[in-house]
Amino acid sequence: MTIKVNIDLERAFTVDADIDTVFLLLSDVPASAAYFPNVHKLTPLTENAYRWDIEKVAVGLHSIQTSYACEYHSDLATKTIVWEPIKDEGNALVAGKWELTELDKGTSIVFSTSAVLRLAMPGFLSMGIAPLVKFEFTGMVDTYLQNLKDAWEQ
Repeated sequence: MTIKVNIDLERAFTVDADIDTVFLLLSDVPASAAYFPNVHKLTPLTENAYRWDIEKVAVGLHSIQTSYACEYHSDLATKTIVWEPIKDEGNALVAGKWELTELDKGTSIVFSTSAVLRLAMPGFLSMGIAPLVKFEFTGMVDTYLQNLKDAWEQ
């Protein structure tokens, strides 16, 4: 049986780095991905599309491995980066956006993402596993954002 776990996250924060520095890193997917924890492999599919394979994570007595692909679109004029899921690549669909706003000193950053993970597990586990999967996913995203903040604050 396949369990679907839906996750929606939004985070807003500011950094002292200027908007061009922030945009340059975030629009370079491999460079930005280096700050994301537990990435087993990032595979380029086309010039603007990548498959993410995340390391296996123990969730209770089970382990899960997430794999998904996204196509990325960076807009220098609006300072946004958008990613859209590529269907039939892996066991998740992930979409999201970075929105950057220049401040007098630094950059305001809004990160939003939504994911649908499809996990092969016994159905009776769905009630207990979904919250753990959301917790793990949220923790990885929060670590990613903190890693980026730390890089821009050096």
